[in-house]
Amino acid sequence: MSDSIYIGIDSGATTSKIAAVWEDSSPVSMDLLQRPTNSENGRSGVIQAWTGAIVEFLEANSLAWDAVRGVGVAVPGPMRSYGVLDFSPNLPKSFRGWDIGADLSAALRELMGHEVPLSLGNDGNFGGVAEARLIRENGGSSVVMLAPGSGLGGAYVNRNGLPLDGETLAGMEVGHIPAPLQVLDAPAYPCGCGRSWGCFEVYTSLAGLPYLLKDTLPRYPGHPLGRPDDPTKEDAMALRGLAQEGDALATELFDFQARAMGLLVANLSMAVDPGTFVIGGGLMDPDATTADFRTRYLDILRDTAHQYVWDTQCERIKIVPAQLGELSQGIGAALVALYASERQEPALQPA
Repeated sequence: MSDSIYIGIDSGATTSKIAAVWEDSSPVSMDLLQRPTNSENGRSGVIQAWTGAIVEFLEANSLAWDAVRGVGVAVPGPMRSYGVLDFSPNLPKSFRGWDIGADLSAALRELMGHEVPLSLGNDGNFGGVAEARLIRENGGSSVVMLAPGSGLGGAYVNRNGLPLDGETLAGMEVGHIPAPLQVLDAPAYPCGCGRSWGCFEVYTSLAGLPYLLKDTLPRYPGHPLGRPDDPTKEDAMALRGLAQEGDALATELFDFQARAMGLLVANLSMAVDPGTFVIGGGLMDPDATTADFRTRYLDILRDTAHQYVWDTQCERIKIVPAQLGELSQGIGAALVALYASERQEPALQPA
């Protein structure tokens, strides 16, 4: 095995994670290195947080800067142009128009003494690249990954292991496709993206749980989360633990989210016809949820999807839980940097 590595940065609004792969695409480490993104300190604060975390990762794995052959960065939301952020509901408004590519390249050049190839892409897409690598190793082909968390990430990865990016790195922004509200029997909740047509993200992720909780609480008088004020994000975060304890209200809400995800799987089956759907995010994390919780969620998801896909798809499509957890997007970013080097693409070009 070569000592050359490819670094992946998974940039979230609150925390960022660092991962890396060797030239044979295997992960350098499966230990999660997660540090604050420091977006409250502005653009320079984020760059310092990323480079500092990379230094920490290299030291923890007894690696030097001269081992780094490329860097991939997974960022949320679409881009105005390659490397330049557009609007993201989870980042400060001042970051709109930020040329991440130029600023990070300059910081890496100062640290390394030379240019380093840089690949940027959507965080959901890169998470799909990492999970798809595992599927493809076992003889699989195209993969869709759906990852409900604070929002809803999504990716379509082709037979060559590369994501559908689109023209502005907004390809497969599945969270903001409108959900069939007449089937869900739900109102059109507003989304953080600014749309009010009922984005799938609001019905499948933490982003919409306060709305769902508010509308469901009247049917559960005396519930511990019932308060005079509207439910908070903290109330929503408590629901996952309550569901695993058998709380009826919490169980109902996650059953609803599983049905909504099943409808999205059916929609995407019609659109891109993948061989495998990988369901990720915190709901599928063995360290955060019980086996019974995950099995119930996936069973409801499958049963719902099977009502709407073609019969041939129903027999063929696999729906499986993700395996990499919170490492997926960082490892995926590193893999895209590796794949770009194998294709001998210049730095700062769409993968």
